[in-house]
Amino acid sequence: MALLMSSCAPFLHQPFTHQAARLGVETPAFRSFEELPAPKEPIVASVYKFRDQTGQYKPSEVGASWSTAVTQGATSILLRALEESNWFVPLERENLGNLLNERKIIRSSRAEYLEGNQQQDLLPPLLFAGVILEGGIISYDVNVITGGAGLRYFGTGASGQYREDRVTVYLRAVSTSNGRILKTVYTTKTILSQTVDVGVFQFVKFKRLLEAETGITYNEPTEIAVKDAIEKAVQSLIIEGLVDGLWEAESENFMESPAVAEYLEEKRLSKDTDVFFQHHKERRGKISIGAAASAFLYSGDYANPLIRPGLSLQAAYHGSPYWEHGLRLAVGELATEKAFSTSLLMADLYTTYKLYPTSHFTPVFTASIGSIATSNTRSSADFKTNITGKAAAGFGIEYLTTDYMGINLMGRYHYLFTDRLDGYRGGRYNDAFWETSLGLKFYFLQR
Repeated sequence: MALLMSSCAPFLHQPFTHQAARLGVETPAFRSFEELPAPKEPIVASVYKFRDQTGQYKPSEVGASWSTAVTQGATSILLRALEESNWFVPLERENLGNLLNERKIIRSSRAEYLEGNQQQDLLPPLLFAGVILEGGIISYDVNVITGGAGLRYFGTGASGQYREDRVTVYLRAVSTSNGRILKTVYTTKTILSQTVDVGVFQFVKFKRLLEAETGITYNEPTEIAVKDAIEKAVQSLIIEGLVDGLWEAESENFMESPAVAEYLEEKRLSKDTDVFFQHHKERRGKISIGAAASAFLYSGDYANPLIRPGLSLQAAYHGSPYWEHGLRLAVGELATEKAFSTSLLMADLYTTYKLYPTSHFTPVFTASIGSIATSNTRSSADFKTNITGKAAAGFGIEYLTTDYMGINLMGRYHYLFTDRLDGYRGGRYNDAFWETSLGLKFYFLQR
């Protein structure tokens, strides 16, 4: 229900009435400006042109489109971000010719209306910048991730699709005194598009056809994504300059600011983050111990098997991030409705392969070999406790709640080397049983 309601959230916010003009939406990066430490003295900076350097046009399925994929007003977005950060005094340079022409008109008008020897008041000189900010929108990647799902049954169904684009921004500060590039930062922002459709096409009576459909498409505004990326770049440039001593904060304890600490932590994590924003590092320690609750299901010569509980303990050594080798002990029961019931004790040497060892969530594959001891309490044939060898294979998932603890869900199939588990030897295959377990695993000796 939670997944359904969250996916239908855009549908519940459809605009049904006329909406008046309102102030623009602010991004999370813009709100973070309030957490920045105050500057000791604002930096006078000029921006001549912050260009769209992608050269891309909007994709179209019906023909050529000459509309650009991203906004051409990135300079205006950057100037506002500089102003609202309170760290810069931005100067007008994009339309410098208009400014110089206006100043000529002012001087000409004053000279024309002044009489006699009246002295003409000089215009104050233009401010000059100590820093020039350069860069631009250098990448707009379409369809970085696409996907969807759907289900239809007897003419009734629903489907959903999504697409993720990505825009990347570079920003650099250049010293006007010597032309040195003081600092370069870059940020990236994803752009999400979603489509949800629900439809019914069904005969409710003879010659009575019911047909209904609804849906909604949501496209994250490209301009908002560019704005978010540029404002994040401005924030990054401010903090990088503080750390490198290019400019000073009003307080000497600026490193204790939440915004600075959060940025430095994000920068540290970004070294191990891939292009899909998945953070990768060797999370699991070299040694692990675990416990799990299990459910066993007999699969042998008798019908009507019952699900019986069990417990297991394991200890393992992780020689590499991908492989795990260990010992597993388990106790439980196997039973059918009438034929037999047996308690079991098994010990296995196992090997597990983790598909994504540096991720919080990973599928795992396991294989083991060991022995099992059974003792029947009800059987159609009289036989004593026996010990036999077995092999097992399984598949599961593991999710790390922290770097020291994980939750795992596993399914295993155990195949015995003999057909003596249930006291009856018949059929082409030996006795076997299924096991499903849910447990906790604790890691030690981090890498």
